[in-house]
Amino acid sequence: MNGPSINGKTQTTRNLFMVRPAHFGPNAQTAASNAFQQPGEHPSTSVESAALTEFDGMVRSLRAAGINLIVIDDTETPVKPDAVFPNNWVTTHANGDVFLFPLEAPNRRAERRMDIVAAFTAEHGFAVGRVTDLSGHESEDRYLEGTGSMVLDRIHRVAYATRSTRTHPEPLRAFALEAGYEACTFDTLDDGGRPIYHTNVMMAIGERFVVICGAAIADSRQRAAVMQRLVGTGRRIIDITMEQMAAFAGNLLEVRGKKDEPLIVLSQTAHKVLTDRQRTLLQDFGKLLPVSIDTIERVGGGSVRCMLAEIFLPTADALTRDDCHGV
Repeated sequence: MNGPSINGKTQTTRNLFMVRPAHFGPNAQTAASNAFQQPGEHPSTSVESAALTEFDGMVRSLRAAGINLIVIDDTETPVKPDAVFPNNWVTTHANGDVFLFPLEAPNRRAERRMDIVAAFTAEHGFAVGRVTDLSGHESEDRYLEGTGSMVLDRIHRVAYATRSTRTHPEPLRAFALEAGYEACTFDTLDDGGRPIYHTNVMMAIGERFVVICGAAIADSRQRAAVMQRLVGTGRRIIDITMEQMAAFAGNLLEVRGKKDEPLIVLSQTAHKVLTDRQRTLLQDFGKLLPVSIDTIERVGGGSVRCMLAEIFLPTADALTRDDCHGV
C-alpha cells in the first residue's frame, strides 16, 4: 500500500527493500566525491560486524513499526562495499516502470541486480512493467545515481538534483523524459567548497514537508528559485544548517507504517543534531523513528535514506482487479 493519493499520485509508501551487505567497508573509489566518508583506521572485520549489527537493528525497528520491508542478501562476489545503499541503482514507479541507473564507481556497478527486480514479481507479488536501463551512460562518464542524485517530488513530478560528478544532465534529462518528470537542477557547496555529492544528503521531500539545507545552495538566485518552487507545493519548509546537514539531518525518509501511519525514518546522529523546534515541526507530519547506524554513516558516507529503496510498484492482484473492471 502506498500513501494517500493527491491527483492520483502518492509521495510515500510502506513497501521498501534493503540489501544486507556481505562485505561492507570503506570504498576508495567513492571517497574523492563523498566528503561524508570518514573511514578511520578500524580493522575491516570490526567494521563489517558493526555494520551488520546496525543493519539488523534497523530492520527490526522498521518491521516493528509496520513497514513492509523486504531484505535481500548481498552476493558474496564480486565484493561490493556499498551494496547497503540500493537506492542509487534503482527506482520503481506506480505504473510498473523500473529504472536502472549509471553509477560513477566501477566497483558499484555490480550492485545493479536484475534478479532483485525479477523477485519483486516472482516472490513478492508486485507487477513490473517496462524496465529502462540508463547504465549505458557510464561509457560516456555520465552518471545519475538514482534517488541519491535526485530527490523526487512524486506528486508534482519534479526531480530536484544538485549537479556533481555523480549527477550529469544527460541521464537526468533521459530519466525526466521517460518518467514524465521535470528536472530542477542547481549547484551546491559544502563547508569545504566542494560540490555535495548527492542531493539526498541536503534535501528530503515528504508528503507535507521539505527538509532542506538552503545555505548549501551557494548562488542566492538559485536558492530563491528552489525555495519558491518548494513553497509553491504547499509543503512546510524546515531549513537545516550546514552543520546539521553534515550530520545527515537531510537524509531522512517519510514512509508508511501500521494503519497507514506516517513515519519519518532518520538516524540517531541526525535526530540528535535537530533542534527541539525542528523535531516538533517534523512530528506534526509523522512519528519520528530514529535508528542507530553510526558505523554505516561514518564509513560509507550515507545514512538512512540511502539504505532504503522504495517500492511504488502496483501489486499483481491490483492490476488483475483493474483489468476485470475494464479500468
